Amino acid sequence: MKSRTRIKICGLSRVEDIRAAVAAGADAVGFVFYAKSSRHVTPEAAAPLISEAPPYVTTVGLFVNASPREVQAVVAQAPVSLLQFHGDETMEQCCETAALVNRPFTRAIRVTTDMGSADLLKYEQNYRAASNLFSGLLLDAFVDGYGGGGKVFDWSLIPKELAPRVVLSGGLSEQNVAEAVQRVRPYAVDVSSGVELAKGIKDPAKIAAFIRAVRQADASLDE
Repeated sequence: MKSRTRIKICGLSRVEDIRAAVAAGADAVGFVFYAKSSRHVTPEAAAPLISEAPPYVTTVGLFVNASPREVQAVVAQAPVSLLQFHGDETMEQCCETAALVNRPFTRAIRVTTDMGSADLLKYEQNYRAASNLFSGLLLDAFVDGYGGGGKVFDWSLIPKELAPRVVLSGGLSEQNVAEAVQRVRPYAVDVSSGVELAKGIKDPAKIAAFIRAVRQADASLDE
């Protein structure tokens, strides 16, 4: 069976960036609804961007410590198909919010050096037991500012039995994503700063190179 790592391009804020991501073969595009982020977009600005995504390209809304009603208000204007909770939300808050807007969700875990493989497995087990809207964990590096910091964490912390279900994030770029795919074999990879000209401004050439590197890594695993 051929490997196919899914790819999400996050932190999009311009129509041309959406089009570049889609043209290069991205499986998902992400929008940051967190006002303190340099990649923040308002629901009003995100709505026409979301409409640019063709069928079967997942649109993802990233939220940080937003209340269920705040998320509901965003989704009413910017109807993303998947939620990503990236702050200090409790499991109960994530589940309540997802149920309120009837959207599946991923939970970002900022991996610290004191976490072990058993901790990550337990996180996933707890969330799966708590909600049928839970789609999986996104594993990111622990940085100030809730992601987008371009930092890599220790991939060896990811247990092999969990890896095929996780989204791998944190400091990925054209230079290291092939190694990440070959070593971790995640379900998906997520990139933001690694394909930018400036914060919130994507580089079509970097997007294409990133996706090409993932596909080449997939091909090497099938040899």
